[in-house]
Amino acid sequence: MQPITWKIKTFDELSTVELHQIIEARIEVFVVEQNCPYPEVDGSDPKAIHLWAENEGEVIAYCRIFEPGVKYSECSIGRVLTHQNFRKLNLGKTLMRFAISTIEARFLKTSIRISAQDYLLPFYKEFGFTPTGKSYLEDNIPHSEMLRL
Repeated sequence: MQPITWKIKTFDELSTVELHQIIEARIEVFVVEQNCPYPEVDGSDPKAIHLWAENEGEVIAYCRIFEPGVKYSECSIGRVLTHQNFRKLNLGKTLMRFAISTIEARFLKTSIRISAQDYLLPFYKEFGFTPTGKSYLEDNIPHSEMLRL
C-alpha cells in the first residue's frame, strides 16, 4: 500500500478525474454495497467542500462539508464513507477530525448537524454528536439526525 494522501477542494477546484473517483466511491458504498438504488448525484456537490483520502489513485475515505444554510441552519457533514477494503485503518475517525477542523477553521462555527445511519450512532457520539430525537427511514435504512454544539 502506498502512502495515503488527504485532499480538500471546493467543487470548482475538483478535476474531472477527481469528481469521477469521488462519485465512483460513493456509488460503490451507498448504492452497491448497501444495495440501495437511489440517485447518488443529488445536485448538492457544487455547494460542498469535498474532503477525501486517496491511495494509489483510489478514493478510500470521503465526506462533503456544507456551510450553514445549505443543508441545515448549522454546518453539516454528509456522504461520509470509508471503502470496505480500508475500514480497519481508522480512516473514518481521521476523516471526521479533519471535517470538524475544516468547519471550525473555514466557517468559524462549532455547531454541526448530520444525518447518520443508526448503526453508526456510537461512532458519531465519539465526536460529540448527540441524537436530536428525529429518526426516520431514508432509502429503507434507519437514520437519526444528530447535532454537535
